Amino acid sequence: MTELGATATIETLTDDFSILDEWEDRYRYIIELGRTLPPLSETERTPANKVQGCASQVWIASHVKNDTGEPVLSFAGDSDALIVKGLIAIIFMLYSHRPASEILATDAHAVFAALGLKEHLTPQRSNGFASMVTRIKSDARQALARN
Repeated sequence: MTELGATATIETLTDDFSILDEWEDRYRYIIELGRTLPPLSETERTPANKVQGCASQVWIASHVKNDTGEPVLSFAGDSDALIVKGLIAIIFMLYSHRPASEILATDAHAVFAALGLKEHLTPQRSNGFASMVTRIKSDARQALARN
């Protein structure tokens, strides 16, 4: 299995998932992904960064750079639930350090389904995942509007 961390990609995750036969092992892997997230600063644990629609407590802070003409977003986040923290890490693999237009064009739900997560997470967690994606896409739209 490949090394976890900020450099992990969806391709890495897909490859790693393919060698894990049991869903219990995949859950452990997702939890380990969450443990690789850098700590979220207390100053970023604000009501504005709290994601609505999640059963767990979830914070996502967006950071925008505009060095190349189009805004590029990166994210920091945390949750009080281990599996949700892992889902945050997966979402960041998809969206962090990407141009806003690419974020808007990327279908996280297709990736989520391709990984088999849709069938193996509770409806509450799936709804929370959708809320996190909606929040990130909203931040990308706002960054483009300010551009």
